[in-house]
Amino acid sequence: MDLHTITSPSFLKGLNNEQLVELSEDIRRFLIENLSKTGGHIGPNLGVVELTIALHRIFDSPSDKLIWDVGHQSYVHKILTGRAAQFDTLRQFKGLCGFPKRNESDHDVWETGHSSTSLSAAMGMAAARDIKKAGNHVIPIIGDGALTGGMALEALNHIGHANTDMVVILNDNEMSIAPNVGALHSVLGRMRTAGKYNKVKDDLEYLLKKVPAVGGKLASTAERVKDSLKYLFVSGMFFEELGFTYLGPIDGHDLEELEENLLYAKKVGGPVLLHVITKKGKGFLPAEEDKIGTWHGTGPYKIDTGDLVKSSSTAPSWSGLIAESVSKLARTDERIVAITPAMPVGSKLEKFANEFPGRFYDVGIAEQHATTMAAGLATQDMKPFLAIYSTFLQRAYDQVVHDICRQNLNVFIGIDRSGLVGADGETHQGVFDVAFLRNLPNMVVMMPKDENEGQHMVKTAIEYNGGPIALRYPRGNGLGVAMDEEMEALPIGSWEVLKAGTDAVILTFGTTIPMAIDAAEKLAEQGINAEVVNARFIKPMDENMLHSIFKRSVPVVTLEEAILQGGFGSAVLEFAHDNGYHDATVDRMGIPDQFIEHGDVSELMDEIHLNSDQLVQNVKNLIPEKSQAGYKAL
Repeated sequence: MDLHTITSPSFLKGLNNEQLVELSEDIRRFLIENLSKTGGHIGPNLGVVELTIALHRIFDSPSDKLIWDVGHQSYVHKILTGRAAQFDTLRQFKGLCGFPKRNESDHDVWETGHSSTSLSAAMGMAAARDIKKAGNHVIPIIGDGALTGGMALEALNHIGHANTDMVVILNDNEMSIAPNVGALHSVLGRMRTAGKYNKVKDDLEYLLKKVPAVGGKLASTAERVKDSLKYLFVSGMFFEELGFTYLGPIDGHDLEELEENLLYAKKVGGPVLLHVITKKGKGFLPAEEDKIGTWHGTGPYKIDTGDLVKSSSTAPSWSGLIAESVSKLARTDERIVAITPAMPVGSKLEKFANEFPGRFYDVGIAEQHATTMAAGLATQDMKPFLAIYSTFLQRAYDQVVHDICRQNLNVFIGIDRSGLVGADGETHQGVFDVAFLRNLPNMVVMMPKDENEGQHMVKTAIEYNGGPIALRYPRGNGLGVAMDEEMEALPIGSWEVLKAGTDAVILTFGTTIPMAIDAAEKLAEQGINAEVVNARFIKPMDENMLHSIFKRSVPVVTLEEAILQGGFGSAVLEFAHDNGYHDATVDRMGIPDQFIEHGDVSELMDEIHLNSDQLVQNVKNLIPEKSQAGYKAL
């Protein structure tokens, strides 16, 4: 079937089983071919082909609300709702989003990117439906990994208590981004091996009816035996006790079985949970055999061999550099413990986990727990390294404030994917952490100019005993600089001048330092001598250097790959105001007050005018007389 001709999922209702099987094969072939060029979340989508088809056959989207948790597995949904022709632009600048996007289609009723939100959103939609006395269905689809998130468990508790009409699809593939962990994962494992719940339940009910109804103590004993037998033989009791009708587990690749159970679930009143077993990466052998999460989401790859198309950079990845630096120090410091919320692969902590299994904790999709656990470790004189993406640190903000900063605990937060991350878009851009961390008492925030300075900052963080300290580092690879053999701690709050200048000062840090150096060189060609400062400590700032700069009465431009409101530039303005430099000229450049969509980072930076040419123009605007003189000299 030509998938480009699909405009609506309604066509599915007229297909027979043979045609549906053929369609499933066509979709898998389409995904494998297209994602080999663009990259994307191939594993999750290959695993939900039949499930997505069955959902769109049994329910009527968008009247019935299909809510995809995380959204990694929404590509098949996008194809069936008329977006196959856009897949050559997937996750590219101005192209098709890799997650559900409400302005892309009426069928995308909820935008996701962070896990464990679908059930709460579904409860809200179901409540609105009931208030309006509408008759539509609400169907959240959540993975077994996302189900471990605290927010999902809170929602399950509320949905069951309220006895809300809802069909929850538990897409159980035994993996989220990495292999799942935790007691709930073990519970689901027992359900997978226990056989179909309904059959076990029916047989058990027949058995229990044979227990004679007698009075007194024997009667109460019989009832206790009944309850015990239920818990012994019926794994689905976990969800039943929460108030759900549990169905399954069923084969998520058997279309007839899927439709039979979905039709039944559709008719049952109250909350229903359908447990579906799927194979992540089904239909593409490299993805099927993946046991660590490599094929959860990839860049381009070769279909025939399964080899990933690797970056041409020979420099180490930032995640790998930071993780390896922590490991080096852990070899001689037994206080060092590493914690990650379900990101051992992304944060490159697999080697640490193998070398120090007793000091490594993957807590699953549980950012809040990970953060407070780190705080608890710190109270016992350990040195916890919490490796967490910037976008996911947002989910643990209260714990950073209440449990870490308020108690001034020595927690080292490694903020991975800081700055723009590109293809994952709005939900994953790490641009808010500077603004939401720098206002917290006791917090130190730093970011290196290159990987050599990065390893020294790891040493700084481990040796620091003054409270919490955060190290920001970007996605991707370093610059390939020479590395010092020994790591050394940096003086907290110290900046360094990278290029001296007399006409203007550019204050910046991290990923925007090359941009500042490039702009300074362009300005020099026009007769303007701009100083470039590596403001590597975002908090505390180098106040001695700032006093020196403002006393020179030269214009200052702050440059940051982070949100402007409340960011580093705001901190410099606050310093100038608080110290009486009321005539100071300060211009700020950074991420504007908007969410940044997906695309190549350089394209995104150009779109928001965060590049060296704009920096050159901004500096020239601050010193027009010098700029004109420079033009005349040229």
